[in-house]
Amino acid sequence: MTKTNRYLAISAGAALIAGLAYAQADNASFFVTSVNPGQGGNLGGLAGADAHCTSLAEAAGIEGKTWRAYLSTSTVDARDRIGSGPWYNVNGEMIAANVAELHSDNNITNETAVDENGVLPDYLHLVDGAAVRRDEDSLAHDILTGTNDDGTKNEATCNNWTNGTADSSGMLGHADRLGRAPGVNSWTAAHGSSGCDMPSLIQTGGAGGLYCFAID
Repeated sequence: MTKTNRYLAISAGAALIAGLAYAQADNASFFVTSVNPGQGGNLGGLAGADAHCTSLAEAAGIEGKTWRAYLSTSTVDARDRIGSGPWYNVNGEMIAANVAELHSDNNITNETAVDENGVLPDYLHLVDGAAVRRDEDSLAHDILTGTNDDGTKNEATCNNWTNGTADSSGMLGHADRLGRAPGVNSWTAAHGSSGCDMPSLIQTGGAGGLYCFAID
C-alpha cells in the first residue's frame, strides 16, 4: 500500500469513527473541549466560555442544544448554571442523572470524559496501580473550573475568566480522576493553576480545557 493510499484509508477510518460518534448527537449533553479558545484563562467571561462550548458542539454536528461551560465566578456557582440533567457523553454513556449525582458518584473517568468528537484527550491511565501518561510529551487532564468539590465557587477563577496572564490563577479539576492525590482525584478541584496563561496551564498538565454541559 502506498503512503497516499494508507493515508486515505486512515482518513476514511477516522471519518467512520467520527460519524459513529455524531450518531449519538441527540443524547450528547456533556463533553470536554478539544481546544482552548486561545488565551488561556481569558475566556471572555462566562458568555465567551459558553460560546466556545456551543461553537465546538455545532462544529462536531451536535446542534439544537444550549451549552454552558462548567465554570464558577465570584458571584456564580457552576452547579447552578448547567441544568438539571441527565447528561451523556457523545458516545451515549451516562455521566450523571442529576446535579446531586454529578457532585457525588458520577461517571466521569479517563474513559468517559471524551471531547466533542468522541476522542479521549491525553489523560493518565493506570499501569500496575500507578497513574502514568499515555504520551510522555503531553498531558491534558487539567480542566478549568474555578469550582469546589460541591460545585460552588472557588476564589481562583482567573479573574472571572477574563485574565490570561501568569499573574492570576484558576482552580483545576482532573478529567481522568487520576494524578497528584492517591485514589480518585477531584474532577472539579484537584489543584490551582500556576498561572492563567497557556504556558502555565500546559506546565501543570493541561491544555486550557473546559467541561461543557447542555442545559436542555
